Amino acid sequence: MTLGVGVSKIANKITKEDKKNAYLYCKFRDEQFALYSEYAKSHGMLMNTLLVVNVLFYAKDGLTQRDICERTLQSKQTVNLIIRNLLKDAYVTIAERKENKREKLVQMTTAGRAYCEEVVRHITWAEDTAMAMFSPQEQAQLIALSRRFTENLTKLVQQETEEL
Repeated sequence: MTLGVGVSKIANKITKEDKKNAYLYCKFRDEQFALYSEYAKSHGMLMNTLLVVNVLFYAKDGLTQRDICERTLQSKQTVNLIIRNLLKDAYVTIAERKENKREKLVQMTTAGRAYCEEVVRHITWAEDTAMAMFSPQEQAQLIALSRRFTENLTKLVQQETEEL
């Protein structure tokens, strides 16, 4: 996969400032991951479990495991293991979907909602409040630039070589 002449010109002109800013951006991202991981750990769960209970908590009608994988960007194996553990603790139920009996719908139980409600609501409040501390223009800029960085990074990582 090639990214075109424009990227080739950019790659040949990477400055020390570009390298420093890439480092800082990735460092901030890693700090966020560590923050989520530590937050989950302080509440007796792994970060991957926090991500799953977060999406299930807000999905009143439940989700398929495929939906959970797509929303949390986790593998089928990881989500399946988390769901099995939540099922063992009676925090979720699994039922056949009426429209398609082969698909299973995962839903939070009352006990599951009680287990994660405070943790999920607090992290959601923190995320929403942190975003609200930016102006609407800053929010749009942050989202647009983060999306663009992720798209660029994805293309470059998926390339076979560093040659452009």
